[in-house]
Amino acid sequence: MIQFQQVTKKFHNMSAVDSVSLQIKPGEIIGFLGPNGAGKTTTMRLLLGYLRPSSGAVSIEKKDPHRQRIAILKMIGYLPENNPLYLEMKVAEYLQFVASIKEVKKEQIQSVVEQVALDEVLETKIEELSRGFKQRVGLAAALIGEPKILILDEPTSGLDPIEQDRIKDLIKKMAKKKTVIFSTHILSEVEDVATRLMIINQGQIVYDGEKPKKAGGVEKLFKKLVKKE
Repeated sequence: MIQFQQVTKKFHNMSAVDSVSLQIKPGEIIGFLGPNGAGKTTTMRLLLGYLRPSSGAVSIEKKDPHRQRIAILKMIGYLPENNPLYLEMKVAEYLQFVASIKEVKKEQIQSVVEQVALDEVLETKIEELSRGFKQRVGLAAALIGEPKILILDEPTSGLDPIEQDRIKDLIKKMAKKKTVIFSTHILSEVEDVATRLMIINQGQIVYDGEKPKKAGGVEKLFKKLVKKE
């Protein structure tokens, strides 16, 4: 479904992504790890068509995300690290707004609300919500349109342990019918949720395969492959 072929993305003379090749199959949950500045967000933006590769090719179901961006965006639900919400809107208003942009029938909103457990806050202004509920609103917006692929950038960042568990459970449920790529700095999340581990460092994929089965194995592998200068 998703393929990178020798993809490089340069900003001036620096390669944020450097000769990356990968394939992601339908139904996988990819735990995408890397230190700050490793190239995680750039990789996600290449998938979304926000950025064009300096060289190489990106494809999703044989479509070019940059050249066929509208078609690609209909296939992808995206939750960026800095969740872009209209804080003055009520939750219901915001989801209706997102549905109208995606040209989706409003009837689908209720299904998404039930999935993410937002019924109790539909008439609440987003600015009044806890960070955990705001993340759920962002997830709901990403799910509208029934995308085949979910890209989640640090979905549990800043949440308390209870909300982290709720978001992780949601990811597991959503992955039954979707391909999920999520980045995180919380290594235990990858052990709990991911079906496949991918580590990027200095723009290159340094590990792509099964996650270690032993508790703490992801952290040990990460520290081994991502050594601080």
